Amino acid sequence: MAALLTVITLVEVGVFYAPVFHPVLAPTLLTLSATKFALVVMFYMHLKSDHMLVRTVFTRPLMLALAVAISLMLLFRLLGR
Repeated sequence: MAALLTVITLVEVGVFYAPVFHPVLAPTLLTLSATKFALVVMFYMHLKSDHMLVRTVFTRPLMLALAVAISLMLLFRLLGR
């Protein structure tokens, strides 16, 4: 699992420094960060074997925050033009 998290971190760094990803930098980094968060929570906090209520307490706010962040990015991008 640590190797997978390391690979995701390396991809994040690569995406940040690659000029081709600059138009989609924020959504890409948000997606990779959410994936890392989910993996850490599921495996290192043993959430995958916990009760569904505990799992929901961690995953629902993440999905809400991701939706708000993407919505704000789209809103300000549309207003900026």
